[in-house]
Amino acid sequence: MRSSTKKDEPGKKPRGRPRAYDPETALRQAAEAFWKTGYSGTSLDDISAATGMNRPSLSAAFGDKHEIYVKALSAYWDFKFAAMREALERGGTLAETLMRIYDATLSIYFAGNDQALGCFVVGTAITEAPGDPEIKRIVAEGFQRLDADFEARFKRARAAGELKQDADPKALALLTTATMHTLAVRARSGSSQNELRKLAQKAVTVICG
Repeated sequence: MRSSTKKDEPGKKPRGRPRAYDPETALRQAAEAFWKTGYSGTSLDDISAATGMNRPSLSAAFGDKHEIYVKALSAYWDFKFAAMREALERGGTLAETLMRIYDATLSIYFAGNDQALGCFVVGTAITEAPGDPEIKRIVAEGFQRLDADFEARFKRARAAGELKQDADPKALALLTTATMHTLAVRARSGSSQNELRKLAQKAVTVICG
């Protein structure tokens, strides 16, 4: 007969209880809190309410408010680039590819249940970047990656004859990214998704020549 051990004793709870939250879900909920009211306008109490985690649990899981925000900002870039990569890899003409990207972008900007949130980076990070080197670096690296991905696509389009041979892929990439920022600002300021899709279509017509 097997001898009884402590873990066999009735009423004994195993050590190291599993986490009562999902880190990815909690971080997304924290990001939504920042997204609505910005970094400065969001307190730890707001994040606690959004995630359902008390402040000690938040600190243990993610660190202080700044660390939570940095993690949320980095996660947003990862999410946005994943959506962009999917749009880029589906093939089609240059115009079709750009509209897929803008449609994916607009779906993110209008994902809020009660308001159009726009772009997490443009809406929350730009105001903090001048005084925060870490946020400034993350924002700059993200924009550089956006520009580089678009530039690479324009180079392929020029080689395939979709653009004139004297087209400037770098300039077109900057214009494409700038249009994306414009959509973000206008989404946050009240323009409808339909209005912004029409704006994106006009921009694609100009960009593709």
